[in-house]
Amino acid sequence: MARRAWLPLVLVLAGACPAWADGTLAGKLSVDDRQRLESFDSVRGEAIGAARESDDKAALAVLDAILSGKPEPIRGVTDLAGDWRCRVAKLGGSDTLPLVIYDWFRCRITDDAAGLRLDKISGSQRTAGTFYDDADAERLTYVGASYYGHEGKPQAYGSDAERDQVGYLVRVGRDRLRLEFPSPRRESQFDIMELERTR
Repeated sequence: MARRAWLPLVLVLAGACPAWADGTLAGKLSVDDRQRLESFDSVRGEAIGAARESDDKAALAVLDAILSGKPEPIRGVTDLAGDWRCRVAKLGGSDTLPLVIYDWFRCRITDDAAGLRLDKISGSQRTAGTFYDDADAERLTYVGASYYGHEGKPQAYGSDAERDQVGYLVRVGRDRLRLEFPSPRRESQFDIMELERTR
């Protein structure tokens, strides 16, 4: 399946990414996106530090809740598909607004011939992409693209570098995930999407 892309792929992916039918994930990412993933830990630490400078105590309490939980092994987990509610925290990037937390929206994870995929299906700012196995068994690599709700449908990774997104998914409970995006293109230094299963 597509999430085993650190090995040679043996499936022809359906939908938006037919070109990912062979090779490795690393070979499909842009140089810039590989660098974003390589700097993940340092950017994450800097952004969390910046966010903690916020004067918004309520937002800081929510951030602490989002960051809570120790990553569990996720590779090979077969029960991720389903409906989830999701919210995004934007960290760093602005001295005047170092932490912004959005309300809950709807996300869906599907597992089919196209691989394990995420779609944010409500809200004005959305994302859609595919998960791939990572060398670290406690995370999956996310490769996708942002789009706006009024556009109607997502676009494929690689069609517009300004929309491309990469990040890591960790499982911090049976019904709770975090998808973390280093160095997003706009608004912040680091984004965290928290997902909680609804069914």
